[in-house]
Amino acid sequence: MTAIPDFPVGTNTTISGLGSSFADELSGLSVPWQGTEAPEPELLALNEELAVSLGLDVAALRSADGVAVLAGSAVPVGAKPVAMAYAGHQFGGYAPLLGDGRALLLGELVDGDGRRADLHLKGSGPTPFSRGGDGFAVVGPMLREYLVSEAMHALGIPTTRSLSVVATGRSVYREGVEPGAVLARVASSHLRVGTFEFAVRRGEIVRSLADHAIARHYPHLLDRPETGEDNRYLGFFAAVVEAQAALVAQWMLVGFVHGVMNTDNTTISGETIDYGPCAFVDAFDPAAVFSSIDHSGRYAFGNQPAVLKWNLARLAETLLTLVDSTPDAAIGAVTAVLDSFDVRYEHHYRVGMAAKLGLSEDALDRVSVDDLLALLEEHGADWTATFRALADELRGDPASLDMLVPRERTAPWLERWHAAATSDNRGAKERAEAMDRVNPLYIPRNHHVDSALKAATAGDLAPFATLLDVVTHPFEMRAEWAEYALPAPRSFAESFRTFCGT
Repeated sequence: MTAIPDFPVGTNTTISGLGSSFADELSGLSVPWQGTEAPEPELLALNEELAVSLGLDVAALRSADGVAVLAGSAVPVGAKPVAMAYAGHQFGGYAPLLGDGRALLLGELVDGDGRRADLHLKGSGPTPFSRGGDGFAVVGPMLREYLVSEAMHALGIPTTRSLSVVATGRSVYREGVEPGAVLARVASSHLRVGTFEFAVRRGEIVRSLADHAIARHYPHLLDRPETGEDNRYLGFFAAVVEAQAALVAQWMLVGFVHGVMNTDNTTISGETIDYGPCAFVDAFDPAAVFSSIDHSGRYAFGNQPAVLKWNLARLAETLLTLVDSTPDAAIGAVTAVLDSFDVRYEHHYRVGMAAKLGLSEDALDRVSVDDLLALLEEHGADWTATFRALADELRGDPASLDMLVPRERTAPWLERWHAAATSDNRGAKERAEAMDRVNPLYIPRNHHVDSALKAATAGDLAPFATLLDVVTHPFEMRAEWAEYALPAPRSFAESFRTFCGT
């Protein structure tokens, strides 16, 4: 591993009191490091609401000293920035050492509710884990992560959040020359399945890592013993399985395609992380793949629950010696928990789909759901627009639904849908209003994201700012935002591809 340089002690006081529990408690899982100087840093986006919630001074962050910290050029007083080490299965193949090749954990903040959160930089320059890469990132992908992560937060989906994007003034070479940038993001932690895959091959540190993760994310498990049927590590695995089952169900309900569901992109907290080649489906298609590198469709929209379960199996493998000293007993215990994933996922999906359709969970018929999905796939109907159109249908306005799927095809299904609601005491208007509270009008539609990022890369941030405002108010109907609720032109949707592009 690369030798640790003698970095200067931090003198920047913009952000104070950064904790370092990960670096202090788990020194074998990180390397002290510092970001690269940004030639001409310029603040492109700052999440003031998030900053305030973290106890940060917005004016100070906007100052030259604040921008230097957010760019990775300066180290706050008392901070211990590190590059985190982890392994991972990437597209099914195991890589024993990945790590933060272009990122740094600056430290940990405590928000107003007493919750600990990581402050992490992405694109801050090469580290010992760069593996020949330049360690930098560019404006478009960093603004994409800012935009989509904040949209996911507004939709109520667990996610890392974005604090800022700073243009560095550095030219970075990708397909061509692009402007460099650094994203500052916030997460309840950056512990991943891949962190455990790395730690388990380093011996006893996997126990320390598990204890650290439990204390940070699932402290109610601390009262459990280390052995026996009520084993805290088995409880920890069950908690992660539950969190991830709930998360992927929410992805499926909103039409989100992560694009690169490697184990190093699967968090222990159950938060969505890394928005490289992500996208949202327009026309419903379980086989939808947007990532230019997913040639086999491994991470297609409809495959996401199964992939998540596979990733969790990799986590289970790292916990075996902690769960039971007898291998067969340990395998049996974690397998039983892993096998519960399907039931957990189905529960969360069912509850969410019932709400989207304005039905009670008891009234939801999975056959009817499958029939609806088949109709949408057959006619290439827009996923997001369909559920808003069904609410309009309840209000006596069939036009928007008829534009998506011909009435002669929907009529039998609609009859069953209305019949399913007969036991509901709510009227049609009340059901429609309830549906509108869970079915967004606006998502980061791919054509708008693409257009905004191209403009931003060329120096025009106005389209990005407008789109950010729209997608962070996903349920708020405004006449001036009508175009953002419309599907992409079919010609765009058929050719659209995403790229990691960092």
